[in-house]
Amino acid sequence: VQLQASGGGLVQAGGSLRLVCAASGRTLSNYAVGWFRQAPGKEREFVAAVRRSGGNTYYADSVKGRFTISRDNAKNTVYLQMNGLKPEDTAVYYCAGNSGWPISSTLFRQASYDYWGQGTQVTVSS
Repeated sequence: VQLQASGGGLVQAGGSLRLVCAASGRTLSNYAVGWFRQAPGKEREFVAAVRRSGGNTYYADSVKGRFTISRDNAKNTVYLQMNGLKPEDTAVYYCAGNSGWPISSTLFRQASYDYWGQGTQVTVSS
C-alpha cells in the first residue's frame, strides 16, 4: 500500500487543521493506521492510531481532547482532525500503516508500522 499525507499548513495558535492520509494500491481497511510527528531536532513521536474498523482509537497524552483520528474505509482514507493547535504541535506529520493485528500497546511504536507516507508540514504560529 502507498500512503500519502496531506492537509498540513500554517495556522495560528488555537486554530484547526485536518490532515488526510490517503491510500492507494491496496484497501486501507486492511491496515491499522497511525499518525506520528517529528519536530525539528526531536525524535519522531506517536500522535494517534486507529484500528482497522475504526472502533478503537488511541492518543498521545499531549493531544488528547484536541485531536481526533477517524477513518472512512469506503474512501480509503484516514483523517486527523486537529483543534486547539499549539506552537508545540509544529512538526512534520506522517501517517503509517500496520498490516497485522497488533495489540494495543504496540500501536504506539514506530517499529510496528510497515508502510509510511511522506509527511506533511504543520506549522503553528503563536
